[in-house]
Amino acid sequence: HLGYRVNGVLNITDVDDRIIQQAVAAQKDIQGFTEEWIRALDEDMATLRLERPEHMPRATDHVPEMIDVIERLTANGHTYEADGSIYFRIASFPDYGRLSGLDVAGIKDGARVDTDKYDKETARDFVLWKLKSDEPEWAQWEAPFGKGRPGWHIECSAMSMKYLGETFDVHVGGEDLIFPHHENEIAQSQGATGHPFVRHWMHVKHLLIDDETMSKSKGNFFTIPDILERGHRPDAIRYLLAGSHYRKPLNFGFEGLHQAAAALERIHGLVQRLGEAEAEGTEGPAAAACEDARKAFDAALADDLNTPEALAAVHGLVGGANALLAEGQLTRAGAEAVRSTIEAMDEVFGVLLPSAVEDRLSAEEQALFDERQEARRQRDFARADEARARLEGLGVLLEDTPRGTRWRRKS
Repeated sequence: HLGYRVNGVLNITDVDDRIIQQAVAAQKDIQGFTEEWIRALDEDMATLRLERPEHMPRATDHVPEMIDVIERLTANGHTYEADGSIYFRIASFPDYGRLSGLDVAGIKDGARVDTDKYDKETARDFVLWKLKSDEPEWAQWEAPFGKGRPGWHIECSAMSMKYLGETFDVHVGGEDLIFPHHENEIAQSQGATGHPFVRHWMHVKHLLIDDETMSKSKGNFFTIPDILERGHRPDAIRYLLAGSHYRKPLNFGFEGLHQAAAALERIHGLVQRLGEAEAEGTEGPAAAACEDARKAFDAALADDLNTPEALAAVHGLVGGANALLAEGQLTRAGAEAVRSTIEAMDEVFGVLLPSAVEDRLSAEEQALFDERQEARRQRDFARADEARARLEGLGVLLEDTPRGTRWRRKS
């Protein structure tokens, strides 16, 4: 949007402790077990109209790159072997803890952890390569330091550096990953290359449900299909998530989804009404409104990705254009300028324009709409009210205005 070409990587962890345990329980190998979850991810991304990143590498396809990073760490004196596994020695990396502000002065040298996730209060040497003779053959790879499998942390370093280089611009993730995962990524990446790993870290605050962190154990866990089955729209979900600043917790609720849908209806309604502008002439006052909105929109995004302020700029333009329409001051040229501005903003948000489905009525809906219009012309108001009620039952709301009858989808 602001002129930068983006090369994005979304790496997929398809081997770790829990995946192997659950695959064994399901009597499947890694690929057979993870495929359904990767497919679900693809489906959810399509539902929410997420732009796919340029690369979506799987950990199991990049084990040679992980082995290479571990060998470089060993050559640089950052590793040691214990019980057949290879560990990263935190004491060998003086900057460890800098990202999270963790005090590692009291770390006990040689205290180590073999699991992929561990206590977030204590720094310990972490495993890079696991000797797991008790795990299935399909979860092991040959390596110069023995047959086994990679630890979770090394996967992310190896895949990100392969596609983005040894130093790259932006690394994102949830705030719960700052320690130990991102601290470990920094240590092993810089320990291997001797170069800075990431220039900017962006950590997203937790998603909350009724002021509590979302989790299966609390029973407050929702998936995208769950929400759709409750009758909510994908664009409302996208709007709600994108409209919250990443540095602030989002307290998710279904009332918030209703509000998001209503906000979208205001934007979509304006876009649909722009065709009502009939006056000829220059863009007039719409030109200034569009310019102000563009400046405010770009300034908000440039200010630490302030998406709420960016959407406020969108609604400011919508309100101004609605006022010009009501006053008869919006020319066709002005309406086109407003549409072009909203289209440019929608290149960022992807939900500001009505979808093709929302732009037209089904055959049944159109027949009822036409029937109501004919009944009104004949002053048969009972039949008109019946047709209106049937349309509402189908999720279509009508609004009679001096310029004619408009329709919109029910939120």
